[in-house]
Amino acid sequence: MLNRELQINSFKAYEIRVSHLFQMKQHNLLISIGEDEQGVNPLIKVWNLEKMEKGIPNCTRISRAIPANKPTPVTCLAAHECLNWMAVGFENGSVIVLKGDITKDRHSKSKVVYENSKPITGLAMKTSGKNIILFVTTGGSVISINISAKQEQKTTLEDFGCCSSCSVMTDHTQDNQLVIGRQDAVYFYQPDGRGPCLAFEGEKLQLHWFRGYLIVVGKENKGLPRAPILGGQTLEMNIVSVYDIQNKFIAYTAPYADVISILCEWGSVYILSGDRKLYHLQEKDTQTKLEMLFKKNNYTLAISLAKSQQYDQDGLIDIFKQYGDHLYGKGDHDGAIDQYIKTIGKLEASYVIRKFLDAQRIHNLTKYLQALHKAQQATEEHTTLLLNCYTKLKDVNKLDEFIMTKDREVDFDVETAMKVCRQAGYHKHALFLAEKHQKHEWYLRIQLEDNKDYQKALEYIGKLEFDEAEENLKKYGKMLISEVPQQTTELLKRLCTDYRPIDRPLIDQVNLDGGIPRIQKASAEEFIHIFVSNSPRLTEFLEHMIKVQPNSPSLLYNTLLELYLHDIVHEKDISAKTDKVRKTEDLLKNPEAKYDLDQALVLCQMNNFKAGILYLYEKAHLYQQILRYHMEHDDYVHVIDTCKKFGAQDSNLWVQALSYFARKEENCKPQLMDVLAHIDKKNLLPPLLVIQTLAHNSTATLSVVKDYIIRRLQLENDQITEDERLIKQYREDTEKKRAQIEELKTTAKIFQAAKCSICNHPLELPSVHFLCEPHSFHQHCFESYAENDSECPVCAAENRKIMDIIRAQEQSKDLHEFFHNQLERSQDGFSVVADYFGRGVFNKVTLITDSPTRQRTGSRPSSRLP
Repeated sequence: MLNRELQINSFKAYEIRVSHLFQMKQHNLLISIGEDEQGVNPLIKVWNLEKMEKGIPNCTRISRAIPANKPTPVTCLAAHECLNWMAVGFENGSVIVLKGDITKDRHSKSKVVYENSKPITGLAMKTSGKNIILFVTTGGSVISINISAKQEQKTTLEDFGCCSSCSVMTDHTQDNQLVIGRQDAVYFYQPDGRGPCLAFEGEKLQLHWFRGYLIVVGKENKGLPRAPILGGQTLEMNIVSVYDIQNKFIAYTAPYADVISILCEWGSVYILSGDRKLYHLQEKDTQTKLEMLFKKNNYTLAISLAKSQQYDQDGLIDIFKQYGDHLYGKGDHDGAIDQYIKTIGKLEASYVIRKFLDAQRIHNLTKYLQALHKAQQATEEHTTLLLNCYTKLKDVNKLDEFIMTKDREVDFDVETAMKVCRQAGYHKHALFLAEKHQKHEWYLRIQLEDNKDYQKALEYIGKLEFDEAEENLKKYGKMLISEVPQQTTELLKRLCTDYRPIDRPLIDQVNLDGGIPRIQKASAEEFIHIFVSNSPRLTEFLEHMIKVQPNSPSLLYNTLLELYLHDIVHEKDISAKTDKVRKTEDLLKNPEAKYDLDQALVLCQMNNFKAGILYLYEKAHLYQQILRYHMEHDDYVHVIDTCKKFGAQDSNLWVQALSYFARKEENCKPQLMDVLAHIDKKNLLPPLLVIQTLAHNSTATLSVVKDYIIRRLQLENDQITEDERLIKQYREDTEKKRAQIEELKTTAKIFQAAKCSICNHPLELPSVHFLCEPHSFHQHCFESYAENDSECPVCAAENRKIMDIIRAQEQSKDLHEFFHNQLERSQDGFSVVADYFGRGVFNKVTLITDSPTRQRTGSRPSSRLP
């Protein structure tokens, strides 16, 4: 036994010889087979290397290896790491399996699992799930046996075998396969069949496995150095080849003299040769291997090696870059771009792009940019460059694949792609992207500005949500109205009433759930400006809106009125013009119409629409304006009719009419007579002013005003007579009151009333008397009905009225502002002054209140004043 320092230690294991050794990998146990006696009597011994006594390990088991009591030499040995299985192969073609604790005799049972006529050349064990598989090789076959099953299941994997020492088990990197070496090739096996084979020609003497490498000791006579002579014997030269199975290359090959065995331990390979030397092969580190491969420009192998050594991503990227640079330098642009694609995400994309822009290798650049987009590493500039490559190459198929594949994941900036396609004239592709990704503004711009397909653009707007449809109609409405006026108008009608996208069902989930659907509508006044070049469509739109929404804003009514008036002015056909006039009058007279009165009046005046002007004057109570309009047009009949119609609301109209006809030099006698009759009837002007007004008219003779003057003079005379009568009556009444007051002051009053003025029963004492009539009352009647002790109950109501009048006059005589306002508004200022003069506004009134006195008597009525 040798340690890492190659110090030798030995102990005597058998008396005669040792034939086989098997060292466990996971346990410090050594299994040996040898002979202690002469003859064929092989013994199995298990040594525990951890328990040493005087330099000798503890032997935990000694058992004989004799199959079916038929002594035969042992050819091979194998044990499972779980320490429950051990297999021994014999020269007579038998294989026995020991089941149980292999470190102890009594806990294991042996059983012959295979018999053959040819010697067993190799044994190996593998765990496959819950099963333990034993591989058996002979000179003429390869067999796998499931030894853990209740009944062994044998499978013949191959009808040819291998020599002794020419089979080995791989490690986990190659899925623990059995490898056998033959003259033509090396074969790999799984428990259920043969796997791959590698064509390594030449005679194989030994096979070993080390860290993913297959070590083959072969026999080859070509070109070998001369074999050394040792002890007078010529040694054969063998070739030791180390194969990297995963990366498929020869890692090492060299001749050695008569190789006895190869040992794999402590991370190295040791070759024990027949020239009594132990050679140490040490694996180079990965970086050194890679540098060697780089010098040989063997980048493919370098990449494979780096991957097998779990090289980090940055290291791999660096190799890909070097490989790409190498291929680019050789002129292999296709190969170079494949390597550069593998660097995406780590290597700056501009490094690659710059190379292929300079070389004008657009095909390769396109391939790289496609991969860049697929890896989600592309920027807007990369997308622009890729699309420009497609367009320059005229590669419509690639462009379709990049853009128009419906289920393809988007790995580029959509707006950039649309912009480039549009600039290059590929409007169909740009349109597809805009529609797919709901870039509404881009879609409409392409349809309207590039394709000039106004109908499709309008249909697209009709499918948008309310806010987007409103925004785009405001933006493109003028263009659409000029190109597809009828369809645009219909869409606007929907948008401004109860908008719903055209592809949305009338009954949606909200209706089904019993909810109230939300009504979305735009403001119609915001779209009036887009009809600037199409008045008929604007008229249609406004008529629809007013019909559907009578409470529409005034702007809609004003605009519609303006359109009607404009059409009336420019209409040549009589019947059509009549119809338009009727529609205009209906609009003006519509009680629900919310047009602005002042603006409507201005519009009618600007277009000289007589019916509208007169109706609006009347609606605004501008009767003077109506009269003046007829006067300006010298329409005598309508002047008189206007005065008759509105004279009750504004009596001054007749005065205006009188002045108007008085200024006319034509013979207006009938009109003047009519006007004077109404002035006289309503006493609108003093006669003198009427005469002065008519004096300016040379055609107005005395006969025109004769009857009027006579009638007015007669009325004034009658009025004077009546006034004189009233004055005389008031003077007489005043004298009577003064005499009565004087009598009350100076003469005793005799109360002679015999009955109570309330109950009308004979008067009895005690009684109460007042000086007013005089009135007399029973005291109990007076106390029951009187509101206070100092006032006669019978006269109280009349007295209160008089006092209220006096107080009202007192309060109103100081209302100077009210007086002046009333004086300015009144047609007869003199009557107002007289009224206020009568109230005492212009003189200081002293109010003297004489309270009626009463007399209480105890036994009979008395004439004595209190």
